[in-house]
Amino acid sequence: MKSGRFKIDMAASLERTPKILDSAIRRYLLPLGVLVLALGLQAMVQAVLPKGKDFPYAFFHLLGVFVVAWFAGYGPGVISCLLTMVALPAAVVPGFRLSTVDLSRLTLLIGVSLLIAKVARTQRHARAMLREANSDLDKRVQDRTIDLAQTVEALESEVAHHKRTEHRLQTQLERLSLLDQITRAIGERQDLQSVFQVVVRSLEDHLPIDFGCVCLYDSATEKLAVTCVGIRSEALAMRLALTEEAYVSIDQNGLSRCVRGELVYEPDLSQLDFPFPRRLASGGLGSVVAAPLLVESKVFGLLIAARHQAQGFSSSDCEFLRQLSEHVALAAHQSQIYAALQQAYDDLRQTQQIVMQQERLRALGQMASGIAHDINNAISPIALYTELLLEREPGLSTRTREYLKTTQTAIEDVAHTVARMREFYREREPQLILLPVDVSHLAQQVLDLTRARWSDIPQKRGVVIQLQSELAPDLPAIAGVESEIREALINLVFNAVDAMPEGGTLTLRTKTSAGPGRQFVEVEVADSGVGMDEETRRRCLEPFFTTKGERGTGLGLAMVYGVTQRHNAEVEVDSIHGKGTTVRMRFPVVTAANAGTTEMSPTEVIPSRQRILIVDDDPLLIKSLRDALESDGHAVIAAHGGQEGITLFQAAEARREPFAVVITDLGMPYVDGRKVASAVKMSCPSTPVILLTGWGQRIVAEGDVPPHVNRVLSKPPKLRELRAALAEIETSRT
Repeated sequence: MKSGRFKIDMAASLERTPKILDSAIRRYLLPLGVLVLALGLQAMVQAVLPKGKDFPYAFFHLLGVFVVAWFAGYGPGVISCLLTMVALPAAVVPGFRLSTVDLSRLTLLIGVSLLIAKVARTQRHARAMLREANSDLDKRVQDRTIDLAQTVEALESEVAHHKRTEHRLQTQLERLSLLDQITRAIGERQDLQSVFQVVVRSLEDHLPIDFGCVCLYDSATEKLAVTCVGIRSEALAMRLALTEEAYVSIDQNGLSRCVRGELVYEPDLSQLDFPFPRRLASGGLGSVVAAPLLVESKVFGLLIAARHQAQGFSSSDCEFLRQLSEHVALAAHQSQIYAALQQAYDDLRQTQQIVMQQERLRALGQMASGIAHDINNAISPIALYTELLLEREPGLSTRTREYLKTTQTAIEDVAHTVARMREFYREREPQLILLPVDVSHLAQQVLDLTRARWSDIPQKRGVVIQLQSELAPDLPAIAGVESEIREALINLVFNAVDAMPEGGTLTLRTKTSAGPGRQFVEVEVADSGVGMDEETRRRCLEPFFTTKGERGTGLGLAMVYGVTQRHNAEVEVDSIHGKGTTVRMRFPVVTAANAGTTEMSPTEVIPSRQRILIVDDDPLLIKSLRDALESDGHAVIAAHGGQEGITLFQAAEARREPFAVVITDLGMPYVDGRKVASAVKMSCPSTPVILLTGWGQRIVAEGDVPPHVNRVLSKPPKLRELRAALAEIETSRT
């Protein structure tokens, strides 16, 4: 609510922005005025506060810079930054020198002011477009309202005409009363079927008639489709084969004239030798009236009324049916217009929701991209040391080795999760490498990884969650990405635990099931918690829908749904409010035709000793990478940053002590991996460069490998990938 109120207040402030800012000269004078105002506020605060009392006076100047950037734009914002960071100290500080200016803070402040100016400009532009769109929509609504008002006026005029006629033609009083009754009834309805049903039912009860129906005309096939049959006419309709959805061909007698817009009255059906009249006569009907339903001079249907006796309709009856058909046609047309408007409104609302969701996902994805880089750097030392311990320490106990393998699995899952963070704003590549997965083994891993969440943490609160593990042995394999399915199951276990704040039973079950011509493996995560009502259950898979308040993101079950879709699987949610929830994922069993195969890599060969330069800005990653490479016998020199790496490489070339390989990070401040690779190739074109980055998979998939880079490896690094890359480079060199 506070965020929405802030947006409204900001929008109002923008609307009230004085037109004085439209003048370029006055906009560029605004930084000076804001600076003077900030100095005035500083003087006022200094006058109020006791001497020696500290106060963050810089807040006034920063606020002034942001105000100028927001209301005046890019140039004035930069000028305000320069006035605050350079001109003001020059005027106040004795002996001020430009060299004392903190360029990094100045650059940051200018960058922030430019960003604020860009955001303000974007919002003004978006607001202008929104006003234009609203104006256009208001105009169209007004035009449609005028049309509807004119239609209503015409209808009221017709009703008034009929009321005046009642005084002159007493014999038509009942007919006009019935017409008014039907018109009012259909006016209260918006769907076409109910309009037709009211008309036919009213004719059966009050005209009365022995058989009535409404048919829609298809000009392409020249056939009538029976759309509505009266309740009292259903038995006769069965005998005549005129039930709903039945078709009637147009003959050359009455029906052909009716679809051309004429009211047709056949007083004696027994005298006619055409298919449709004979069909009616076979049911004991003697006379029929067919009234066309016209909209804009086009017939879209027929209103058919029949009686058993011949000569059963008078001229007033025929006139009444003609008038009624006009009202029915008008009501049907209005119903169609209403349905079209409702559909357009629903489409517009859905489109707006999709656009808002995409914008939220895009912003989240951009933020996630930066977080992914930091996470990859953080887990890289853990991955390297874990792999080294498993490989180089044969004396580890069985329990310790299991712990390390679980840690390694968790690290790989984190790496896969980080790699998929870009899916928030980028589409997933269409091809997935699906490998055979043992679901029961995977489920046991999930229980081990989540033990703290469903056992240790609840017990600290005095809550007991009992585990029921029903994992079927010897399940057939499914084709999938193991890390994605494991992550989905972890999310389901966490949701189940959250649903049992007072404790309960957590059940993880695997089994097989049979479908039409296929076999499936099912994984169920069930809890005995609070459960969900029907509305919550129906929406629980929607992105950003959550019942956990500020604790929830609304992405957990949406991610589970995405995993099942990518694996051609199904997800079902069964829940009873107050009794618990069961989430079931159903995966098709992998067959020999579509099973992925794990390529058997040849025996891993540790490349011969090489002199390697590693360049990164993360000291922990440098240390772990250095330890790993040195354990393989390599001579490793480390550089903390891109510029230092270039300097070390050029110095080594000058001493004729060249490096065999350079391994560099991509994202580094000031001098990034691209510049390092370029500098290396300029000094020694034959030196291979390996780019080690958290964006490795994305760079390779999108074909965005920087020039001067020979290989791209992803973070967290794996020893086998590093060794394979070094061995490949060594082989290509020979």
